[in-house]
Amino acid sequence: MDINYTPEELAFRDEVRAFLDEKLPKEIASKVKNNQHLGKEDTIRWQKILNEKGWMALHWPKEHGGTGWSPIQKHIFEEECAEYGAPTVLPSILNSDVWWCQGYSEPGAGSDLAGLKTKAVREGDHYVVNGQKTWTTLGQHADWIFCLVRTDPNAKKQEGISFLLIDMQTPGITVRPLITLDGEHEVNEVFFDDVKVPLENLVGEENKGWTCAKYLLTF
Repeated sequence: MDINYTPEELAFRDEVRAFLDEKLPKEIASKVKNNQHLGKEDTIRWQKILNEKGWMALHWPKEHGGTGWSPIQKHIFEEECAEYGAPTVLPSILNSDVWWCQGYSEPGAGSDLAGLKTKAVREGDHYVVNGQKTWTTLGQHADWIFCLVRTDPNAKKQEGISFLLIDMQTPGITVRPLITLDGEHEVNEVFFDDVKVPLENLVGEENKGWTCAKYLLTF
């Protein structure tokens, strides 16, 4: 694709390059360029540098803490970051004080997320969650996990699913590493044994969590 940048866009590219020259830690760039593992400290260090500059959440609207950049500006930034060896980041909580992981996949369900079996039963002001998630990327670092759970076992597969936010420090949660063929510990199994989750941690409507999940998967 042939892109002819405007003078303003070329000036923005120069700004990005100057920022990366000054602020991107050389040891982090070296790891990225040599396909070495980035630790949690590396990722958070870079996220905080980006957030201090106001460049952490590329795709968020400016009024919500994002950059408000045009598609061309986003392209320029991502292209220059790739050239310099900057880590890729997914905007979460912008100051990186809270680390999230995703609890979708389960053993035996494969890519059929609607086939999940982890269940959540209402008991008073809590859900009680039992089940297992797998291939949970960086779950060993996470403070919270967003999970798909089955709240109506009698509904059709895509129905009866709810979307819960769960504190990883809640009693009953166990994280076990899955070591990949390259010897890295990036993914995990997460077990839930009578884990109590407040009702207020439900996102959207009960039994309508599949709608939230499909929306997130598009991003």
